[in-house]
Amino acid sequence: MPMSGLDSILIVGCGNMGGAMLRGWLAAGVDPGRFTVVDPYLAAVPDGVALLRTLPEAVTQDAVLLGVKPQGFADLAASLAPRLAARPLMLSILAGIGLDSLVEALPGARGWVRIMPNLAAALGKSPLALVAQGLTEDDRAAVAALLAPLGTPEWLDGEHLFDLATALVGSGPAYVYRFIDALAAGGAALGFAPDQAERLALAMVEGAAELARHSPHSPGELARMVASPGGTTEAGLRVLDADQALAVLVEATLRAARDRGAELGGLAGTNRG
Repeated sequence: MPMSGLDSILIVGCGNMGGAMLRGWLAAGVDPGRFTVVDPYLAAVPDGVALLRTLPEAVTQDAVLLGVKPQGFADLAASLAPRLAARPLMLSILAGIGLDSLVEALPGARGWVRIMPNLAAALGKSPLALVAQGLTEDDRAAVAALLAPLGTPEWLDGEHLFDLATALVGSGPAYVYRFIDALAAGGAALGFAPDQAERLALAMVEGAAELARHSPHSPGELARMVASPGGTTEAGLRVLDADQALAVLVEATLRAARDRGAELGGLAGTNRG
């Protein structure tokens, strides 16, 4: 599968998230020979992917994906910066490391991109929030094409929205899992066997999400379509909608996660200084 100009990728740090992205690319048919992983701890990589234990003397790849822990960024950047021989695009999934910090620490790149994916990238089902600095239109198209096999790339209007994207895209799966767990627990409390309640809840959420993805109707409209007047669905929705309880709870949840992300970003900046 062509990658629109980004034909070679150096992945520096291939933990949970970097590994999920790599698995997603390979599952989509991207040639494993396009990837080189630098990781001193990783036991093995998929067949065809090159594995290095330390950075190469010269980085000649078209793009570098930074996947180390944020607290390791300063040391990594100091080592990586003088090795950028080919002015690659710098792609970062590091929480709390802003574009200004990337530009300052790695000035030899030709453009810098922050990416917020989640682990569903391994299945090609992740939203991927993007902000960038220094990219041409061709670069933006190349980044979007590179990430498309992992899910749905979405360019944000500015970096001020990145903490909110982290709350929704990055933390959001945990909230969905908690809701699935609550549905299963409710079903078990009302009579299902716990394992059966969980299977039914998982299958229902999977089908509902897939239908919402492909439907021309909004999720809100789909909910109204399911709810016949005076029927069972409407009775349940009245509980969720009372005093906008669900909407208020979810907004408060996202706000708390967003604000904590901003706090952690500030701490990362303090630690770097």
